Amino acid sequence: MRSRFPLITALALSSYAMTDSALAVNGHYVAGVEGIRGASVPPPGFYYRGYLVHYGIDSLLDGQGDKVVGDNTGKVTALANRMIWIIDKKFLGADYGVEVIIPVQNVSLDFRGLGIDDSDSGLGDIFLGPVVLGWHGQQWDAVFAAGYWFDTADYDDQSAAAIGKGFGTTMLTLGGTWYFDIEKAWSLSVLSRYEIKSEQDDTGITPGDSLLVEWGLSHRLENGLELGLVGYDAWQLENDQGVPAGLPNDKRKQHALGVEAGYFWPQLGLGLNGAYYNEYSNEARPEGGLFRLTLTKAF
Repeated sequence: MRSRFPLITALALSSYAMTDSALAVNGHYVAGVEGIRGASVPPPGFYYRGYLVHYGIDSLLDGQGDKVVGDNTGKVTALANRMIWIIDKKFLGADYGVEVIIPVQNVSLDFRGLGIDDSDSGLGDIFLGPVVLGWHGQQWDAVFAAGYWFDTADYDDQSAAAIGKGFGTTMLTLGGTWYFDIEKAWSLSVLSRYEIKSEQDDTGITPGDSLLVEWGLSHRLENGLELGLVGYDAWQLENDQGVPAGLPNDKRKQHALGVEAGYFWPQLGLGLNGAYYNEYSNEARPEGGLFRLTLTKAF
């Protein structure tokens, strides 16, 4: 008979150590991958965006935001490959497009205070977005999108660092960018993601819905370099369903502030952005720092 100890351990410590929250608040979407002008959809064309993310875990926090006793560290490195096709067609006055995200991920957890030492790597769950709508005004942009994270990656209820989540997620996106001047040198962008999870087959648990908001305030210099302040805030809105009685079931929170710099070479159709975020006031999950590089190529 296969031992159920790792599963029971993960459930008992779900307030701050479930692997599905190592990067995301409690689902699939990784906070901090968008920042400056994150809510602005590009014009018609085909685009590749590669998000290289490294998340260093400094500590684990319980449901009250207190550090869990012991040396609990880890790291997650991921490359999310995103392809976007904005079709030269209009729908409801917006540019219409589709997208796909294929992540590759490596997880290493050393939660000594909890007796967890585990690692895993491989292809993550794949996202398909059949609806991307982008509106553009003289001094504003707006976006609505809808898609689904499929349960395609390997999931093992005996592995704390499993790459797959073991459940699917419907993700809805809404956001906007406001330009303070006609030249669009100053901008404020706010992008929200709402995640609705399905039941995890191996455990019978359905993670609660979550809301994440990413924002970026930026200024583009005359030489084309764009600098800005960025941040993200995420909340689990509902308790997990199906958690055995007597085990922790705290809602998770995630907050961060950071800085970002970016530059775009129009003649090459190439852009490069770098950002660093420092997390604070998290609850029922890891806390640390996130570094992100974003490569954009227009074809």
